[in-house]
Amino acid sequence: MDATKGNIYAILNGNKQFLIPVYQRYYSWDLEQCKRLWNDIAEMQKKGKQGHFVGSIVNIAEQAMPTGVQKYMIIDGQQRMTTLTLLLIALRDYAIKHPEDTTINSRRIDNMLLKNEYENGDERYKLLLTETDRDILIDLVEQKPISEEINSRLLVNYKYFAEQIKKMTLRSAEVYESIGKLQIVNITLDRDVDDAQAIFESLNSTGKELSESDLVRNYILMGLATSEQNYVYEHFWRPMELLFDYEKQDSIMDKFFRDYLTMKQTRIPKIDRVYEEFKLYHLNCEFGSIRELCQDLLTYARYYTNMVFGKDNNVVLKRLYEDMNDLRMEVAYPFLLKVHNDYAEGVISEDDLICIIKLCISYVFRRSICSIPTNSLNKTFATLRNEIRVDDYINSIKAFFILRDDYKKFPDDARFAADFISRDIYNMRTRNYILSHLENYGNKAPIVIENYTIEHIMPQNQHLSDEWKKELGSNWEEVQKTWLHTIGNLTLTAYNPEMSDKPFLVKRDMTGGFKESALRLNAYVIKLDEWDGRRIKERALLLAEKAKLIWSYPKLSAAELAPYQAAEKPAQKYTLDSYDINMVTKTLFDTLDRRIMNLSPDVKREFKKLYIAYKLDTNFADIVIQKQRLRVSLNMKFTEIHDPNGICRDITGIGRWGNGDVELFFEHVSDIDKVMEAVQQSYNLHSD
Repeated sequence: MDATKGNIYAILNGNKQFLIPVYQRYYSWDLEQCKRLWNDIAEMQKKGKQGHFVGSIVNIAEQAMPTGVQKYMIIDGQQRMTTLTLLLIALRDYAIKHPEDTTINSRRIDNMLLKNEYENGDERYKLLLTETDRDILIDLVEQKPISEEINSRLLVNYKYFAEQIKKMTLRSAEVYESIGKLQIVNITLDRDVDDAQAIFESLNSTGKELSESDLVRNYILMGLATSEQNYVYEHFWRPMELLFDYEKQDSIMDKFFRDYLTMKQTRIPKIDRVYEEFKLYHLNCEFGSIRELCQDLLTYARYYTNMVFGKDNNVVLKRLYEDMNDLRMEVAYPFLLKVHNDYAEGVISEDDLICIIKLCISYVFRRSICSIPTNSLNKTFATLRNEIRVDDYINSIKAFFILRDDYKKFPDDARFAADFISRDIYNMRTRNYILSHLENYGNKAPIVIENYTIEHIMPQNQHLSDEWKKELGSNWEEVQKTWLHTIGNLTLTAYNPEMSDKPFLVKRDMTGGFKESALRLNAYVIKLDEWDGRRIKERALLLAEKAKLIWSYPKLSAAELAPYQAAEKPAQKYTLDSYDINMVTKTLFDTLDRRIMNLSPDVKREFKKLYIAYKLDTNFADIVIQKQRLRVSLNMKFTEIHDPNGICRDITGIGRWGNGDVELFFEHVSDIDKVMEAVQQSYNLHSD
């Protein structure tokens, strides 16, 4: 390893070329990082500072050739090196456009810092990026026209630097001088001695700049021989990257790898542990080679991006994916990845696939209408593949949903309809989705909801007109409070401003009013001569019947369900009375239980045989009732707890009822704040 301190001029000078290997991420610095760099340059010049450290560049020298270009493979630092190159291009272009400014030599920048003057082809360029960005950077170096439609951070950042130089807040000579003051440590590794992968992981151990998917890519490709590396990249990795949106590629690919691992292992990795989990999976997976693994990743990435971006040649599937996005159903992706692959392999039909997606949509939607917390959904979908019986595929999934109870329940028609009628639909995020589906169900000429606005038939105005008060009756305040934002009082119109708070009959009969509307949502409304609480409820009941068809409950005959009921072990029901509790421990429990349940609406309490569990996705605290005190277990490592009050004990490796390696006791109500300080830490750990 050879480390030298210098600047970008010293690093680029000479017959050299710096290559970005295929396992490296694309150029990802955004405008804010470029602004910080420019501000550092301006401040350094303003204050007369002699230097400013901007980081390191780590590279591996390729085998030296007697003649020609010496090549270096960059394994860390491409972001700052590319950004400085963009700044040099902008400075060179300014000098070309302003020949009167003799303080800057554009040819010197061009031939010493951007190009190898006497070389041809790719070797002509000092910096050669990966396929995603290579052509754009070359076009900038060569001053070729670039389409405005191209979406690239390279172009955005180049234009920013060009604009700053044009403003002349710093003279061009000062910019050139300041770039030379930016200090860089250039580290060149010995290919035969230094472990590039280990050094790379060490440099990025804090997650600096690199996403989890970047780390996965480096892990997969870095260890391959060059020819195999290029093959895997070109045939699998690059096609997979192109499936993802350029601007959000990192974040969506991180989620893809997490959902892929969840689907494969039926457990959910923490979002900041995806890379580590992927390495463990790779060591134990069913694939005999990196090629096979990457082919599998590409296959599932196609299913995934179709769902995420609402793409498919099948119109029905495309609309279902759009519905999933409206409902933000990311939790279902791991399970649906499995189902899509079974469809692709001929295990199920296209109709089966559509049926299963609709079931998942209904499950998520009905639960949202019935205000059932969503925190358990990710675990439900993560493990649902285990419930599939290949010889009875659809029925096994339906049976799973039908037999859920408590916090995993699939609300039946009675509960769903009751909550659908009384729910505040207007203030739900999915209100447009709901109204659109109620209008378009069975409609061969569906409307585009964006062309309409939501109309409250009974106005929102708290100061109702005398006409409306008379319309609603003597209890008009209660009617308005009860029904205002419910589905029975909501419709769609293109004439919302014109309708305003006008009386019902005016809204019905006016130009553009309900009678002139072709919308199905208004079919009941136009038949009426009055609008009050009774009519709102009647309309809500009609819409609820339609909602039950749109978001249907799974149906199985008694004979079809029977095998699954037999397989379900009847769960023993426990309550607080199941434990040996007295007045002292009852007071302690009530105090602690109330505080824990108030942490969040997502907290669920379960009475187990031996303890009371408090959970989000998994238990974060468990209470065991003893004779005169409560024993509390926290589901975390003892090394993770901050215990300024000294009330926690390390029970690592010691058998105890409950979960985790931290134990404490609650003996006096006055200690509740100390106990909750510890419980809060476990809650925070599990809520991330």
